[in-house]
Amino acid sequence: MKRRVVIGMLGTQIDAGSGTARWERWRPTVSLGMHEDFLLDRLDLLFDARRYGKLAKAVTEDIAQVSPETQVCHHDTYLSDPWDFEGVYATLHDFLRAYDFRPDEEDYYVHITTGTHVAQICWFLLTESRIFPGQLLQTSPPRKQEGVEGSFAVIDLDLSRYDRIAQRFEQQQLTDRNLLKSGIATRNRAFNRMIEQIETVATRSKAPMLLMGPTGAGKSQLAKRVFELKKLKHQLPGRFVEVNCATLRGDGAMSTLFGHTRGAYTGATSDRAGLLRSAHQGLLFLDEIGELGLDEQAMLLRALEEKRFLPVGSDKEVESDFQLIAGTNRDLHEAVGQGRFREDLLARLNLWTYRLPGLAERVEDIEPNLDFELERWSREQHQRVTFNREARAHFLSFATSIEARWSGNFRDLGASVMRMATLAKAGRIQTELVDEEVERLTRQWRSGGEPSPLEALLGERVAALDRFDRVQLEEVVRVCAKSKSLSQAGRELFAVSRQQRASTNDADRLRKYLARFDLEWEQIRESALS
Repeated sequence: MKRRVVIGMLGTQIDAGSGTARWERWRPTVSLGMHEDFLLDRLDLLFDARRYGKLAKAVTEDIAQVSPETQVCHHDTYLSDPWDFEGVYATLHDFLRAYDFRPDEEDYYVHITTGTHVAQICWFLLTESRIFPGQLLQTSPPRKQEGVEGSFAVIDLDLSRYDRIAQRFEQQQLTDRNLLKSGIATRNRAFNRMIEQIETVATRSKAPMLLMGPTGAGKSQLAKRVFELKKLKHQLPGRFVEVNCATLRGDGAMSTLFGHTRGAYTGATSDRAGLLRSAHQGLLFLDEIGELGLDEQAMLLRALEEKRFLPVGSDKEVESDFQLIAGTNRDLHEAVGQGRFREDLLARLNLWTYRLPGLAERVEDIEPNLDFELERWSREQHQRVTFNREARAHFLSFATSIEARWSGNFRDLGASVMRMATLAKAGRIQTELVDEEVERLTRQWRSGGEPSPLEALLGERVAALDRFDRVQLEEVVRVCAKSKSLSQAGRELFAVSRQQRASTNDADRLRKYLARFDLEWEQIRESALS
């Protein structure tokens, strides 16, 4: 059997005692040798030899009386301040790094009953991180009916062994992710994976986050949900502050963001804190950050790095410790190349970057979002409205088809539901009302929106395509537009069938398919980049 080894700190108060009366007191370190069901082979005792050497010697002699087979090893451990977390952790960490662990021969425990609360926390962290390769050992004083040795308990920090704890942890993760999705049971795998990572990052990191995606894709809502999640976990005691940078122009941009002093410019009749100071200990969401001027970008970068900045008209710096989430529908890398966005600011923002797909890229999520928007309208208006079966099927058939552009993304869907719910008679949306809404949306997208990628390529020839061919070709064009080469596009499009063939030439197969419609990959890429 393996030898049992305990590492513990000398209890400078509770381990003390003299005369025969000491045997009537519970002393945690001495009690380690009193348990018949916990035979101790070695005790590594940590203490300040200069101050507590005499007490350590007495405790060692008493352990020898109750457990002669236990070897007690003394370790002179000096703590200048036993309540200084950094100092205690460093001392214990260095001790463990130099320790000759032999896990094949010995089982290790750390006695957390003695020492200051700071030391106990440090032992916990060192054990949890596996720097100490063992388990926690907690001893407790005796009850009236028990002997002087008291009781002990072994605490295993391997959470995977505790099913209920693991289940609660998993359930909390699901709850947090559900919050980030506004309670919508989304089905798009890529989107759900992105939300899973955002939940992890939001919980563990205070670094800036960059949300990319088209207008109406939900960047602002997601930023608010991130704030709510961090608020629930007591990570951000401050406010959620939001501004669309596209609305900031001229001298007012600096003042709005960084504040100003009285008399800084004409009309500045009083001091103004500015949004960055308003977001102190909270979250600042700068939507459309690509619209900020270069001067504002430079000030923002300094505020992010140093948590300090100068209000307009002031020669005294102010502080603000905020977390930043930025949103954009622009390609900021392209903006850097054009000199419209600072490369150093983008590097600071680009640690956690996520692209939110548009609604047309998440057709499987249209149905749950439809239910969410209808439920929200009913709740806000205190009036229950539902689809009849045929009307619901009709609307979803259109909403998930290639004809539905959803150029405004979730804003278009929300507005559509609001119109149908408002016009519904007796709280029921009928097929006739859906027909009107489909016509309204189609007219809106045709008159105000840009043509789809396929329409841009084929022009009037799109009308000659069967619906089956159009749906298929639309997806092929989408993949080709984002691929760096014809071969890469072919591998993605034929990922399943290529595994069933002895020889593969995905590029040639894709080239022949595109040729049926007088299209080439280079043509698609040029159209996507233009």
